[in-house]
Amino acid sequence: MSNERKIYGVAALFTKPDDIIKAASKVANEGYSKWDVNTPYPLHGMDNAMKLKPSKLGFITLFCGLSGTALILMLTYFTNSIDFPLVIGGKQFFALPAYIPITFEVTVLLATVSTVIAMLTFFFKFPSNNHVLHDTPYMKKVSLDHFGIVIEVSDPKFEQSKVEELLRSFDPESIEIIYHKEEIKYPIFEPKFITFLIIVALAVSGGTYITLNKLMFITPFDWMMYQDKVIPQSRIELFKDERGMRTPVEGTVAKGFIPYPYLAVDEPPEYLSNPLIPSRENLKLGKKKFLTYCSPCHGNFGDGDSRLHDQFPNPPSLHSQRIRNFEDGKFYHIITNGKNVMPSYTAQINRNERWAIVNYIRVLHRAKNASEQDLELVIKETGTNVAN
Repeated sequence: MSNERKIYGVAALFTKPDDIIKAASKVANEGYSKWDVNTPYPLHGMDNAMKLKPSKLGFITLFCGLSGTALILMLTYFTNSIDFPLVIGGKQFFALPAYIPITFEVTVLLATVSTVIAMLTFFFKFPSNNHVLHDTPYMKKVSLDHFGIVIEVSDPKFEQSKVEELLRSFDPESIEIIYHKEEIKYPIFEPKFITFLIIVALAVSGGTYITLNKLMFITPFDWMMYQDKVIPQSRIELFKDERGMRTPVEGTVAKGFIPYPYLAVDEPPEYLSNPLIPSRENLKLGKKKFLTYCSPCHGNFGDGDSRLHDQFPNPPSLHSQRIRNFEDGKFYHIITNGKNVMPSYTAQINRNERWAIVNYIRVLHRAKNASEQDLELVIKETGTNVAN
């Protein structure tokens, strides 16, 4: 019966990788074009032995990766420069360094995804779960510890006797003729199958409906519906007005928090004292927050040299005699409430960070207005003449 079946090809099995590489090289030299090698792991030198041409998969990866780069750059440029331009930290609308991470991510994403899809669909012809070699003794062996070569009948030079003679010349462990599988059809429109599908659909639909619309409202499955809590915008009979959302009692503050007593006060009767000592850690924090939130308008050193290119009025220098005489609490008060066109920064900077900024401003004051004693101290500590 096997002789009546259509032959797919002739296969040979080897136990050593060197033997399969020599066999592949000789088959390639014979001019066969419809053949393949199967190994349980990649073999170095097999590509050259089979005389395989470089894969075109790299071109697809390159094209899709560059397409991702161009796509995300055009999207960010259009969004931030044309559709909704924003000035962020005094930077230009299209600040390329800010978009490098997302550009890199999209480039890699499109390149890798397109590579996998192209490899599976165009190069491997997947999905294909009915290949002739599947579930054959040959495939089971080459998937474990053997090395195999198959020459297909579709090759123009295929002659079964010559192919078998060629493969025997390589002294293989065995030679096997592989036949096409008998095609088995499973008609899907049989009455029994259609009836089965209808029963399954009705059972799943009915079970889902009963579960979500009936069972979930029956005790004890309704415990998530009735809980001892007040949902926003809901009514409650505990109060006369039946409002579930209550306004906090006047003067209520969060536990462990003391609110600033002079919010929205232009000139408070007194200023708070700075609770932070100018330690290295606090000064480092103050410098970081100053450069982030203050320097766009006040400049990196507090000279009032704004980077916003006259989009807002330039603030005064922080080194004038009047401002240098400010108490620490006044700086804190201005950062908290804002001043003139300067907004409040309470939402961006917490209390400790505001005091750390005040300490850093004091450092800038002393650096810009160093005394002789300060210079002598620096020379003594660093061993260099800072005046030069």
